[in-house]
Amino acid sequence: MNWDIEAPNVVTEARFRELVERGYSAEILCQETAHQKGPSYYGVWIMRVVSDEGVEKLLVTARTRTTYNDIKIREFKTISGVVSFFLGLGFAHVDLPLVAGTSRSHKLAPSATAPSDKAASDRGASDRGAGS
Repeated sequence: MNWDIEAPNVVTEARFRELVERGYSAEILCQETAHQKGPSYYGVWIMRVVSDEGVEKLLVTARTRTTYNDIKIREFKTISGVVSFFLGLGFAHVDLPLVAGTSRSHKLAPSATAPSDKAASDRGASDRGAGS
């Protein structure tokens, strides 16, 4: 049996990360409107990657013996969980949908330094150069 065959419309976190790095868009879909509970906001968000051709793949949890190898869509229950996941993918910012039924798409900048970060570092370099 070939375990390297990819399911047609789902990916685990490792493959999700790889596809984002290859240029796929990472999309956040809000399933449950965000609500505040204490100092934090809660809701339900799921993720998918989308190719330039429109091929979509949902992020799923890794299969384990305890889940009987069931495939489950990975749900994020807090805003900080979504932000942490996207920072881990290499994004410098996250535009997060807060209302059920809405979504936001993100694409990594082609270089390691995002244009806005580069402009800020260039300004800092010119400011340092002016004083010498």
